[in-house]
Amino acid sequence: MAHLPIAALALLPASVESAESPDSGSAGIEVVRVNRQRSFGSSVPAGNYSGVAWLGGSRYAVVSDKSAGDGFYVFDIDIDSVSGKVRGVSNKGFRSSGTPNRDQEGIAYEPRRGRVYVSGEKDNRVLEYDSAGLLTGQQLALPEVYATAGSRYGIEALTYNTSTRRFWLSTESTLPCDGRQAGYEAPVRNRLRLQCFDDSLKPGPFFYYEMDVPEVGRKPSDYAMGVSELCALDDGRLLVMEREFFVSPSKLSSWVNVKLFVVSPADSLRGCLLPKAKLLEFKTRLSLFKYNLANYEGMCLGPRLAGGERVLLLVSDSQNRYGGVLKDYFKTIVLRF
Repeated sequence: MAHLPIAALALLPASVESAESPDSGSAGIEVVRVNRQRSFGSSVPAGNYSGVAWLGGSRYAVVSDKSAGDGFYVFDIDIDSVSGKVRGVSNKGFRSSGTPNRDQEGIAYEPRRGRVYVSGEKDNRVLEYDSAGLLTGQQLALPEVYATAGSRYGIEALTYNTSTRRFWLSTESTLPCDGRQAGYEAPVRNRLRLQCFDDSLKPGPFFYYEMDVPEVGRKPSDYAMGVSELCALDDGRLLVMEREFFVSPSKLSSWVNVKLFVVSPADSLRGCLLPKAKLLEFKTRLSLFKYNLANYEGMCLGPRLAGGERVLLLVSDSQNRYGGVLKDYFKTIVLRF
């Protein structure tokens, strides 16, 4: 996602997180608990965290789209086994490929071979890495249409599921051949392709997905609207994160709206438009009374809790803690399915 500058507002008071509205039971998935977002500035380097993948245990691979080079971090994320709350996050180092940054946006882990896959919005490719962060020379065989995506709203979301042995990816906004891109001057529905790949890295079918119409009602100083992440479930369904980021000219009325939807590609014909069911919606803000703005761009499943529920982990892009105001937030949502 393109850099969205926000003026320094360091004198604003901190406040509690804005109210959230889970739609429990939607599409057979129950939202059990939505935990408050937390930041860990002393143990996590300032970054532009745009993707996360669970490596097992308490280890997660995390990409930053403005890191010094191409590669990924490994974070130790301590999640409470009962509540699902994030208790602590620490950086275990950056695994560099030794090549330039390519605007890394999404990340997935394939545990059978211990391979990590990272999508780049600058080159619109998904490359394969070993556990040390070195390039293997392999990549997802993307259909030619993705070369037209551009570098602002290119390949953003990436996920892999070990049960289905399928990768899924999406661009952040509509491909040129599929229509107009939504924005504050274009109140249309983004139409995206959710593209499947098997674990031989060859493409399978794609399905169309339509976002909600933008909420923005006035001209921003900066703006981003798109699908920022996907998360593949064991039964073949996908969680889709829609994110709208509005930066107001006054800066004090800026907000990020996040919506999570469930889709079922396995129940649909390839190339068709998928029906979607809303799972959850929440908004974070930057104002005199709410000081919790978080641009969530990464999402993955984590461990099962003691009660059998599953943790969904979200990470935000603070644009390197821009102006000393934004924070690198981590948030968990506890699901039962």
